[in-house]
Amino acid sequence: MGCGRNDDVADIRRDDNCICEVVRAIRRIQDIRDDIDCDDCRTDCFLTPLGSLVSPSRQRANTRVFMLMNDEGDPFKAMFNHRRRRRDNDRNLTNEQANERDCESCFSVFFRVQNVFDNCCATLQVLEPRNRNGRRVNLFKHGKLDFDAICEVERFEATGSCVTVDLKCFCAIQCVRDVFIDCDED
Repeated sequence: MGCGRNDDVADIRRDDNCICEVVRAIRRIQDIRDDIDCDDCRTDCFLTPLGSLVSPSRQRANTRVFMLMNDEGDPFKAMFNHRRRRRDNDRNLTNEQANERDCESCFSVFFRVQNVFDNCCATLQVLEPRNRNGRRVNLFKHGKLDFDAICEVERFEATGSCVTVDLKCFCAIQCVRDVFIDCDED
């Protein structure tokens, strides 16, 4: 197999679903952080250790952020509840930022794997996209995905919203970045 795709990490079997096995590998990589592997493809989902997809300024990572695509190449999206509050950040919010956090619901194409179970089912946490200044990035304009907005995303925040998916329904997966996600609510 190619770089980063060894039996210790991927354990791919010919009769299993490709996307399912990649998400399982991401879950294992999130659980172990001390393997060393090559980095020829900087967004290869099989790269270990977790943190291999991190920008040089980041020191730690606990999440491999990824996108899933359907058979037409369109990113899978999921809704998240935007009312989650952060104890450390809320005290210092401006009025504009507080209003931004109070919107009813939003959509994202970025995910963190929480669990993989049964026959290629997974629980994914929807991640809120943020720009370099920490402001929410609205990925959808008039109901359509704005590809230029995706380019603005540099940070991610846990939403507490999860979706359970059948991984056999997807044709492609793209790993985006390894990041540290503060998963603590309140």
